[in-house]
Amino acid sequence: MRLTTAAALAATTAFGAGAAAVAAGRHVSELALRPSASGVDPDPLTVHAVTGQDITLTRTLGTARRGVHGLIAAGVHVTVGEVLSTAPDSVTRRLVRINRGAVAPGDTLRLTPQVHIGTPGSALGLEYRDAEIPAELGLLPAWFVPGARDTWVVLAHGLGTSRELGMNLMAFLAKLRLPVLAFSYRNDAGAPPSWDGIGHLGDSEWRDLDAAMRYAVRHGARRLVLHGWSTGATMALRATSHSPLRALVSGMVLDSPVLDWQDTVRAAAAARGAPRALLPLGVRATEGRTGLHAERIAEAAHPERLDVPALVFHGPDDTLAPWGPSRQLARQRPDLVTLHAVGGASHAAMWNANPSTYEEALRRFLTPLL
Repeated sequence: MRLTTAAALAATTAFGAGAAAVAAGRHVSELALRPSASGVDPDPLTVHAVTGQDITLTRTLGTARRGVHGLIAAGVHVTVGEVLSTAPDSVTRRLVRINRGAVAPGDTLRLTPQVHIGTPGSALGLEYRDAEIPAELGLLPAWFVPGARDTWVVLAHGLGTSRELGMNLMAFLAKLRLPVLAFSYRNDAGAPPSWDGIGHLGDSEWRDLDAAMRYAVRHGARRLVLHGWSTGATMALRATSHSPLRALVSGMVLDSPVLDWQDTVRAAAAARGAPRALLPLGVRATEGRTGLHAERIAEAAHPERLDVPALVFHGPDDTLAPWGPSRQLARQRPDLVTLHAVGGASHAAMWNANPSTYEEALRRFLTPLL
């Protein structure tokens, strides 16, 4: 009887441990895949002082980065420029503009690569129109900025950001007279939800990019350039590999591409507070919940499958998507891939580090494709 009881207790304990592991893995995968905060630096920043010309913030690796960045909180969005001075515990940056709300000493903000909010009209003064793109799960809201050329640039943002991120480049692309289509996709605000409500790191979202490509062709595009950030770059790779319209893609721009989804899941979950010991459980749960397989994303970025020119912006300070696979891709396909290495830039913030240098590299890449 005692043996039977001991066996039952052991089985119950094992079952409980297994259930706990499943629950822990699911929780970690939620932290990585829910699109609520992946595009925002998780470190809270305290405002020390603010004037009409500058803002002083808690000193972190992020606040000390060069370039132009956004700062956000509930109901607040601020654009900041170059670092003006540093102290042991603070950094003073140029205050470019307060786009929404108000900022005062003691407020808590977070860094984001998104420097504009609103619409291309309200934020940039560009002519644009709202569009709705028929897609697999429903209508996708989009912005279309017209241009004189018949090569369209389709912008795909990453998980946790929005189509507003594309406004970082719209004024530059407008100077090149390129039509631009920036769209929201599944699980974005205003877009249809997926059945599970979580991101798939581009593995299913690429079909919404394919829908945007079809919309562009129906409305006059004869060639397409796909420009993707983070998982948006993964979407571009999948689209050029699988879309029926892949023959019309003349080039890709991949900014901080997610080429190793397991590392990205681990990094995203850790950034949102998941204990390191639980990260392997999160990777397994992610694979089980989404059907993600390393081979599918790796296949899309396989050097032998690449058949269009690609400009890759990436750097060693990206802690969310490792840049090793980007370097390897450039080494293996120097005929098609140009790697523009950006130091001192966080994930999906390669443009933010030095907008003029980024745009010049982009201009050189796009010119032969027009």
